[in-house]
Amino acid sequence: MVAEKEEIVEDALDAEKHHSDNGAEENESVEIPGKVEGEAGDELAQAKMQISELQDKLLRLAAEFENYRKRMERERSISLKYAEESILKELLPFVDNLERAMEQGRRTHNADDLLAGVELTCKGLMSSLEKFAVSPLDSIGQPFDPNVHEALAMEASDEVAPNCVLREFEKGYMYKDRLIRPAKVVVAKKNETAGA
Repeated sequence: MVAEKEEIVEDALDAEKHHSDNGAEENESVEIPGKVEGEAGDELAQAKMQISELQDKLLRLAAEFENYRKRMERERSISLKYAEESILKELLPFVDNLERAMEQGRRTHNADDLLAGVELTCKGLMSSLEKFAVSPLDSIGQPFDPNVHEALAMEASDEVAPNCVLREFEKGYMYKDRLIRPAKVVVAKKNETAGA
């Protein structure tokens, strides 16, 4: 039993000695992490600076993009507002020609000259419309199509087949591949008096 007590005391002394040796090593190793901690602090400060610079760049880019978006929106609005300007400039000479033709007709009282001036003006106008991809529909003699024709009346006729366009009150027009105005037409129906 005394031997057991001596063994316990020796174990305790060994443990204390071992603990005191480790304590010295721990004290030495505490100095090294202090140096590492200083280097880590520098790296952390540099990383924080980089983050701050990147955030600043991001804010400037976001502001720049917002300004760009607003500028593009303004330019688009102006473009839409004045989009018809080129068409109107193209049409003004025809107004001038019509006014000249009317003035000439008043001075000379010659209907043929007036008609010739109006015909030339109409040809020029149709040519200008073609520049803008506007084209008239050829409806007379064509089968009635409710997608491009607006029937105003039906009339008996031997000239064209039933359910075909006999006359136009107003021409229809296409802009590129889109109908911008249907043709207002009179549709032929079978002439029942011709067979009697």
